[in-house]
This record gives sequence, structure tokens and C-alpha cells, in this order.
Amino acid sequence: MPSPNTRQDLLKHLPGVDLMLLRAQSSPHFREIPRAILVEAIRETLDEVRAGILSSDETTDKGSLDKDRLMEALGKTLGRSLTPNLRRLVNATGIVIHTNLGRSLLAKAALTHMNTVADNYSNLEFDLDTGRRGSRYSVVEKLLCKLSGAEAAMVVNNNAAAVLLCLDTVARGREAIVSRGELVEIGGSFRIPDVMAKSGALLKEVGTTNRTHLKDYRNAIGSDTGLLLKVHTSNFQVVGFSASVQLDELVDLARQFQIPVMEDLGSGTLIDFSKYGLTKEPTVQESVAAGADLVTFSGDKLLGGPQAGIILGKEEMLQRIKENPLTRALRIDKLTLSSLEGTLRLYLDEKKAMADIPTLQMLTMSEAQVAEKAACLADMLGRLDNGRLNIQILKRPGKAGGGSLPLLNLPSSCLAVRVEGLSTAALENAMRRSNPPIIGRIETDTYLLDLRTVKREEFVIIEEAFGRILNRNESGKVYDRPDQTTV
Repeated sequence: MPSPNTRQDLLKHLPGVDLMLLRAQSSPHFREIPRAILVEAIRETLDEVRAGILSSDETTDKGSLDKDRLMEALGKTLGRSLTPNLRRLVNATGIVIHTNLGRSLLAKAALTHMNTVADNYSNLEFDLDTGRRGSRYSVVEKLLCKLSGAEAAMVVNNNAAAVLLCLDTVARGREAIVSRGELVEIGGSFRIPDVMAKSGALLKEVGTTNRTHLKDYRNAIGSDTGLLLKVHTSNFQVVGFSASVQLDELVDLARQFQIPVMEDLGSGTLIDFSKYGLTKEPTVQESVAAGADLVTFSGDKLLGGPQAGIILGKEEMLQRIKENPLTRALRIDKLTLSSLEGTLRLYLDEKKAMADIPTLQMLTMSEAQVAEKAACLADMLGRLDNGRLNIQILKRPGKAGGGSLPLLNLPSSCLAVRVEGLSTAALENAMRRSNPPIIGRIETDTYLLDLRTVKREEFVIIEEAFGRILNRNESGKVYDRPDQTTV
């Protein structure tokens, strides 16, 4: 460890901000950088070098503080600060609808439509037939009604907003009866009881955690009852000694008392997945056909579109919701509407939807197709011809993710990768810090790349990342490019 005197000597040789600024402005590499950004990067660079001197356990010579090396460090700092915070990455986790990684990928048709609308003016709120102001909800309302069988529809910015808006409109100040076993919590601490409290609806629980009967709802209905609410437990299941009331039964009961029924499907789907060998999920069409007055679900989960909260139901109910002042605060913008419309149009032909919507395609990809992808990538990495790289193909299950199909295991093929001289944690860190980042998973101290969620065009990204990791310099640092340290 360097002595205090040595540290003080090194600190004295650190240039000031003004001198670093003069050097940077005289360099063609930094000439186009705005002064304010340059000064901030210089301060950050000097702070990092200063912290390194004070914490170093090794002797540092003054040569490490020469102009060229400091300019190189400044370049890396600027590179980080000028890189967008929201970046593309490779999802090799095997989780198809990964909440932390952006959930569903948009179909090409949705992206094309969104780009067209983003790059030009549009009829977002303009009725081309009358030449007067129109409603943005009309962009997708007829399409949603055609696909679902509902009388009316609208879209807000996410499903939590959809639930909040419906409850605020229909049940504010009145009781909303819910089965105790359906008081779900999803990611981000979204809890049905909390949303109900915010909406002004009065929660009235019935039944028990594992068993709720129709008589429980009937006995709870009173003069203050404003709504019967059914919540699909899309992110968990109660198994064993359990019972729940079907939606059509709840609708029949509600009609006797002239009370509306709402179902929150959470991660709703327009596709019967059981036809494709997956777990049966209630479809939006089934909920509408059962007679629910309101149905809410997400646009960015099993639907495979952008983040949105979709509301379907009876026309009178939807009209009241559209007139609620809260609707404006929760409305979606033209980019979300256009990408949602592009996604929904694919559902007019189920075969096209299954082939073109990435979420549906990945969920229903056969085990043989995933295995073929794994063999192809393994072959590509084998051509790196480096003895430090060890690759095995393992069968491991993937997941739907996004609070959807919780008990479903998707048979998948993973590359189990080891690099001699790197721990599993260090390898994961190196891949995560690659450019673009590659996100795998660790199981039993093994680094895995699950091919179900990796696109074929991303194989070359993974190959290049391993090539860089294997190209170590004498100090053991991994280089992203010959001039840039990433680990």
C-alpha cells in the first residue's frame, strides 16, 4: 500500500479542471463536445482518479497521471455520459415477458405503423369524415370490439390505471365485493386493495383465501353494494382444496340485484393457448361472452403489444368512464395507440398473429426449434477456437414471465458456458457490461444462455462478446473494444 506521502505526492500532480479543459478543447476528439458537458466529465474523471489513488493497495507511479492517459480516461467518462440510459440488450434469461427487460417485443407491423405516425401529423383527435374534433379512443375501439365481441372499448396507459378508472367511475363511495382469494399483488407493490382505496370504492371481502362460494357473494350484497369484482389470479394459483365462483355464475347473481360485474384479467389474451399445448388462460372473448359489464387487461403482456390498459364492456358503462375527468390524466399518446393498433390488426388473422407477434412466437416455439437454435449458437462459439471456453447444451425450463402463466414451464435449451480464469459471477458481470449488454442467468453456479428468448440476429452479438471477453490483456481486464475497458 502506498504511503500517505506517496498519495499526497500523486494528488499534487493531478491537473486542475481548467488545465484539463484546455487540453481537451485543443484535441479534435473533444472539440465538438459542449463546454458544460466537458467540464462535468472532467470533474467526474478527476474525482475517479483521486478516489483511485486514495483507495489503491498498489504502488501507483506518476506516469499513470500523464496527459494521454488522463485524456483516455476522460474519453471513457464522456462515452458513458453520452450513452442513452435506455439501451437495447439481449435477453438470454428464457423469460419471455420479462418485466425488468421491457416486457413484450413489438411486432414489425406495429413498429412500422408507429414510425409512420411518429414521423408525420396524424388524425389522432380529428374526424376525417366530419372535419371536426374526434376521439382518440376511436382509433382502436371498433377493432377491439370486433376482436372481443364487446359493445364498446377504450384504452388508458396501463392496466392498473384501467382498474382504478373503472372503480372510480362505477363504485366510488360504494362497496365492491371481491373474493378474499383474489386480492392479488403484482410487481411494483400494485395491490388490488390499495387501488380500490385510491378509487374511493369500499372493499368488501368474501370467502376465504382458498375457497369462495356463490352464497358468499349473495350474503354480502346489500343496499350499499356498487359492484361485484372478479380478479384473475394470473401470477399465482391456489391448488388443492380450493373453490372459486365462475364469471357466468357471478353475472347471473348480479343481474338479480341489478349490480354491475367487472373482471380484471390482468394479463389478458385474445388467444386460447391450450390449442398450442400451453396452459389454458381465460380469454377476453370468453369474459365478454359471459356477460361482464367491464373487462380490463394489459396490452404489453400476453397480448404482445405496448404498455396499455384496455377496457371493454357495455356501451353505457364505457360512456360513463370516458366522461370521468380522471380519464384525461390516464390517456395514452399517439405512439402507444399506433403500436397497439398495429398489434391488434394482426389478430384479425390468428395464424398471422402467432407468426408475427414476438411474444406469441416465443411462447409457442417448439422444444426442437429452441434446441436447433442452441446447437447453432454453440457451433458459432466453438469457431472461436479458444481452449478457455467450455460450452455445454442443457435442457432447462423457461418461463412466460410478466405475471402470466405462473405454473407453466417452457421446455428450453440453454448454453452452459464457462471461461477458464473467470468465476461464474465474473462472467455474468462481463456479459452484462458488454455492448450491447447480454443478460443470462445463473443456476447452481453455472452461467446459462436460454435460447428461447434470443433472436437469431443476436447470435453474432453474443459471439463478439465472448471474443472480447477471451481477449484479455496482461492486467486481466476485459476489453469491449481495443480502446475501451468494460470490466
